Amino acid sequence: MKVDFEINGRAVHVETPPMTRLAHVLRRQLDLEGTKIGCDAGDCGACTVLVDGRQTCACLMPVAHVRGRRVVTVEGLASLPFGKRLQRRFLDIGAAQCGICTPGMLMAAVELLSGNPSPDEAEVEAALGGVLCRCTGYRKIIEAVTDMAVDAAPSAGNASCRPAVGARIARLDGPDKVTGQAQFGADGWPDDCLELRLVRAPHHAATFELGDVEAWRLLHPGVDRILLAGDIPGRNAFGIYPEIKDQPVLADGLVRHRGEPVAAIIGEPQAIRALDLAGFPVIWCETKPVLGLDATLVFDRPAIHAQTPDNVLARGRLATGDVSQSLAAAAVTVRHTVETSFVEHAYIEPEAGYARRIGDRIEIVATTQAPYMDRTEVAAVLGIAPERVRIVPTACGGGFGSKIDVSLQPIIAVAAWLTGRPVGCVYDRPESISSTTKRHPARITATAGADADGRLLAMRFHGDFDTGAYASWGPTVATRVPVHASGPYRIGAAHCTTTALYSNGTPAGAFRGFGVPQAAIVHEALMDELADGLGIDRLDFRLINALRDGDRTASGQLLGSGTGLVACLERLKPRWQAEKAGLRREEGDLRRGIGVACMWYGIGNTALTNPSAMDVGIDSSGRLTLYNGAVDIGQGSATVMVQICADALRLPVEAFCQVAGDTDRTRDAGKTSASRQTFVSGNAARLAGLDLRGRILRLANAGEEASLKLAEGHILVDDGGRKTRIDLTRMKSDATGDVLKGQGFWDPPTEPLDENGQGVPYASYGFAAQMARVAVDTGLGTVTVERMWAAHDVGRAINPTLCEGQIDGGIAQGLGLALMEEYLPGRNENLHDYLIPTIGDIPPIEIFLVEEGDPLGPDGAKGLGEPALAATAPAIFGAIHDAVGVRPDKVPLTPDRLLQRMQRVRRMRSG
Repeated sequence: MKVDFEINGRAVHVETPPMTRLAHVLRRQLDLEGTKIGCDAGDCGACTVLVDGRQTCACLMPVAHVRGRRVVTVEGLASLPFGKRLQRRFLDIGAAQCGICTPGMLMAAVELLSGNPSPDEAEVEAALGGVLCRCTGYRKIIEAVTDMAVDAAPSAGNASCRPAVGARIARLDGPDKVTGQAQFGADGWPDDCLELRLVRAPHHAATFELGDVEAWRLLHPGVDRILLAGDIPGRNAFGIYPEIKDQPVLADGLVRHRGEPVAAIIGEPQAIRALDLAGFPVIWCETKPVLGLDATLVFDRPAIHAQTPDNVLARGRLATGDVSQSLAAAAVTVRHTVETSFVEHAYIEPEAGYARRIGDRIEIVATTQAPYMDRTEVAAVLGIAPERVRIVPTACGGGFGSKIDVSLQPIIAVAAWLTGRPVGCVYDRPESISSTTKRHPARITATAGADADGRLLAMRFHGDFDTGAYASWGPTVATRVPVHASGPYRIGAAHCTTTALYSNGTPAGAFRGFGVPQAAIVHEALMDELADGLGIDRLDFRLINALRDGDRTASGQLLGSGTGLVACLERLKPRWQAEKAGLRREEGDLRRGIGVACMWYGIGNTALTNPSAMDVGIDSSGRLTLYNGAVDIGQGSATVMVQICADALRLPVEAFCQVAGDTDRTRDAGKTSASRQTFVSGNAARLAGLDLRGRILRLANAGEEASLKLAEGHILVDDGGRKTRIDLTRMKSDATGDVLKGQGFWDPPTEPLDENGQGVPYASYGFAAQMARVAVDTGLGTVTVERMWAAHDVGRAINPTLCEGQIDGGIAQGLGLALMEEYLPGRNENLHDYLIPTIGDIPPIEIFLVEEGDPLGPDGAKGLGEPALAATAPAIFGAIHDAVGVRPDKVPLTPDRLLQRMQRVRRMRSG
């Protein structure tokens, strides 16, 4: 069918079946890839475009319905009234983070503004409610749209400010994100690219036999090849740890979780997209699965892996002091148990990318958080040297930990290697949710005691963590949690243990905290109960016990300067006192309460080497290039690294361009996880800048205080009035085109932990305190978070706008963890049934950036990504307890669970 319509002001016609979705026509036939597809089901809104001026989900609209109509995508946004100005406000305010939802948000917002140039917050929430965001927490998006009524002076071009550190420079990768030019994993594939689909297990545990797959292939024209486990050229296994490679690329006769792949079908794109896999020749024999922590702890449970008959993947332990004696001496002791659920990352960009063979090398262009880890795993799967693998990260549409694990990279590499043609793959939303890692479900029980003066004496803690079918980051969770289990408090005695257990659940891995958010729910409940038992204000109790400079942690580590928890609590205290005094506690069925919670987070790997390397070069034209291997997944490292390096060089940010993450062109900056990039890679970027500056000064025989100025083809060096001109055009360039290069390498100083968890696990800790005010409907069991306050010790805010964005986004995810998010395999594998916070769920947030300065951090900075989340759920639970006197025993605290808890408490009090 021929369909004529107008797109971004020009007439087009396409030949396509009439029911082809508009989103696919835009992307595949018209090369308008600014329209993103996050779910292909109308749930996420990333594909929002304007049709005759009205926002429309392009993934739902058949192309036949736009015949004769006007369609505008993000590529045409600048031509609309408010369009260019709205894009500028998104940049200035920091309303785009990873950028995958940004085109949809912009299109929905411009429809609103075209009819209402001065919307209020409620009107913005109503208009943008159909577009989901997982990064920003929505607050800066709301601010950007409501701010359109004020023609504020732009800050997006303010990249020449000196110093750059501390400036609200707009993110350097932002312009591509607001114009739709950013390339994500599903974008920019080669024209001759084949596509790949995976056949996945419908059972949690099963054995299987494959029938005549070749005969099945011949019945499906356009299918070129089917890959099975025996076709893997190298090792058919991958994993995070060198000694644990337990997850197959393709299962070989046995599957251990629902969604595990057993075959890969490769062919021409149209043929692959049209396949019905229901008839694929595989015979399943379902076996009894081990599901949930109850099943994992049964004595005679089946072994998930033969080499681990007890299903215990890893244990963690921290012990100091005499816990029994200290608890016996306590004036008050309290105990708390809670169970948490699988939580889905729900990034709006599903796993996507392509691979191509170039001679005897393989190149993978895909969404990832860890390019060098990808390179290592792909090389082993192909059976080749890592140097023959190139990973080119695309823009990453959210990661939060799951995209540290490899997903499609090994299988598309094998497919491209064996076929000799480029091969791409995009997970659909159900397979993304069913097959990729989750936050670990946990069951935690802890007891704590304090003396009559409110001093915390001791804690006993044990947590069981369901790591699912494969190891992923389970050992890291098991070792990190005991260090953090007693919270950011002085304590004389602690015994904290963990167990990571295999099950037939979806693999559980890294999700913004490595188990620390689950532990924080428990230790903050204990702090509240101890304070209440002693009649001490909850915030004051935390101040009494808060870690300070010169204290020792439960792992025996002596804290130096920059321990900012007390400062965080002091920043919240006036708000806490005012809220307590002015709280309207009862209003019909509503009961209001406030809560406070603290957290701490060790930056980087636990007691392990954790280095980063960076290069910065200058070419003969005077252009600076930062070779930045720290992948930006929305947190802003592509901007922060340049700000740090620019100040080290004492040159403006605008003089820089960047190479990001490419393993052929950057050195290994480590994975983007554990809140490490600003702290670790930031130091490497600073050292690279200092190294290049030193080389320039030596060429000019200039002192340390000399100033530099870049001009076309030369550098001007002014050393107290003595001026030197360095002619770059006469210098020999290296393979990258640079004539001078600086290098930086930094590894945070840590020490191994002994058998009792004693040592120096982290070089730096982030601290935070958050407050929540909630309204609980006692009839419905619903909880509305009315306001949040967040004070975060960031060391130094390299870019305050980006810091605020991380806190907003972390609070949104923490709210989801507390009240709504629970992944149930086979039941909510989409963004309709799996609930994440929408723009209407996030309350106003007041943020306090505490800048105590870390002596090891670049310009004093610490990491922030995971600290932004960990205190939110416990603060909300504390507020619920303040309102209605109950705490959850199962998280999330959904309305039915809250009603049951309140009924149980009422029965106990009346009986």
